[in-house]
Parts: sequence; C-alpha cells; structure tokens
Amino acid sequence: MTADPLAATAAPPAQTAPARVPARSRRNWAPVFFLLPFFVPFVLFTLVPVGYAFYQSLLRTERTGGTFGRKTTVFAGLDQYKEVLGDGEFLGSVGRVLVFGLVQIPVMLLLALVLALLLDSTVARLKRFFRISFFVPYGIPGVVAALMWAFLYDPRLSPIVDLLDKVGSAPDFLGSSMMLWSIGNVVTWTYTGYNMLIIYAALQAIPSDIYEAARMDGASEAKIAWRIKVPILRPALILTGVFSIIGTLQLFTEPQVLRSISTSVTSTYTPNLAAYSLASANNYSEAAAMSVTLALATFVLSFGFLKLTGRKAES
Repeated sequence: MTADPLAATAAPPAQTAPARVPARSRRNWAPVFFLLPFFVPFVLFTLVPVGYAFYQSLLRTERTGGTFGRKTTVFAGLDQYKEVLGDGEFLGSVGRVLVFGLVQIPVMLLLALVLALLLDSTVARLKRFFRISFFVPYGIPGVVAALMWAFLYDPRLSPIVDLLDKVGSAPDFLGSSMMLWSIGNVVTWTYTGYNMLIIYAALQAIPSDIYEAARMDGASEAKIAWRIKVPILRPALILTGVFSIIGTLQLFTEPQVLRSISTSVTSTYTPNLAAYSLASANNYSEAAAMSVTLALATFVLSFGFLKLTGRKAES
C-alpha cells in the first residue's frame, strides 16, 4: 500500500508579519530643528516682553502718606485699560495713524508694484543699478532719513521751500495741516524700495514659459503685466500689506525727530509716541496697558486684512 503523496508533503512554515515601527520613532524631527532659530528669538524677544508688559499693565503704583510718602505697587486689574480706552488723546492718535495708513499704504505699494514691474520688463536696462538705487533709502537709518527730510521741510534752510516761495507756492510742510503727509512722504520714500524688492523677488519666481506663451498669443507687455503678473503677485502684495499695517501702527521715529523742530507734533501724535511719553514720565503701568492695547489692535487689523484678502481670493 503506497502513501498519499499529498500527505507526505510537509506544510510550509507560517510566515510572521514584520514588526511595526512605532509612529513616534518614525517621526522626523528635522523641521523642528530648522524652526528653532525662529521660535527661540520669537519667544524671548516677542512673547516674553508682551507677557511682561501685560503683567505690568495689571499693576498700579500708589503713594501712601501724601506727596512724599512711600510708593507701593498694588494690583489694579483692568483699570489701566479702562483709562487707556477712555483717553481721548490716545484714541485720537489711533485715528490719526489709521487715516495715515489708508492713504499712505496704497500709494506706497502701488509705487513698489510699478517699480518692480518696470525692472522686470524686457526693455529695462541697468536693472542691477536701479534695483540697488531703489533699495538704498531703506538702508539709511530712520533717524538720519527723518533729519534729512526735516532739513528739506524747514523754510529757513530748505532750498526746495525757497524755490517754491519764489514761484509763489510755498506750503508749510511742518504745519499742522501738512505734518501727517510730510511724515507719510518720509515713510513712503524709505520703504517703497523694500517692498519693491519683495515684489520683484516674487516676479523672478514666475516661469518664463508663461510669458512666452502669452506673447505667442499676441499679448502686449502691458497686458502680460496686468493679466498675468499682477494676479500671480497677489501673495506678495498681501505680505507687504501686512508688513505695512504693522509698521503704520508702530510709527515712532519720524514724528519723534520732527517733534524737535515743529510744534505740530505733540507727545501723543501717534500711539507709540503716546506710550513712550507715559513711560518717560515714569507711568509704566499705563504705558504697558497702552502698548498691549496697541499690540492687540495690530493683531486684529493684520488678521482682518488677511481674512478679507483671503475671501476675495477664494471668490
């Protein structure tokens, strides 16, 4: 009797599944290390000072025993914020910089966009020279730039004012009606080249094949700029817009310098100048509350601008 050949065949050994690597051990920590050079200074020089300013704004310094009594620090809660929000001069300074930004930011970004498009055009010559020339004003320290323009605004020293006076039209650049726009001129002159460089860098990232296809379809350089370049530059324009909003609410150097030569700039001309004046008078708690309020307003306006532009892009 012969054995069954199928029964004689041994069954193959069971294969074991490979062991799974835990998800945590597979995690790539490289992005974390690349982000550390940003997050460490951000925490140390932004979050920590803002947190300390908020803590300082909850305190109040009082004197016990009359004018020459001992100073004591007490917890005041949100009383400092009530005083800040009820301060007419501070609210007036906020309204002043908002009007300033509504006019100055669009003008500056439009100039930066036009300069970037001109540099990126096919007919432009000496691109490196003009790119550096447009950026040079940003490299000049803000105090030096403000002093230079103060010389050009002063009717006793300015050759420009002297020339306009001979023509019969000499505006008072340091007067109360012109001071805000004189500061706007300094800011526009300083930061147009900086924003132009950001927009120009975004233009360099656009593939040239798009332009070649548009030219083959008969599109002119003007149509390529308006129909192709400007829509693609939307993220760069939004970025420069956010930077400009933050810089407008932090306006300090130009009015502080011009304050020394003109009575039109008061100690509360801008919110930053108002907080600086309070801190100079040793009123640190209210200055801290004013600074925190300004930081929150900057965040709200910047975030609101991003949401608004994001909705328009989706529609």
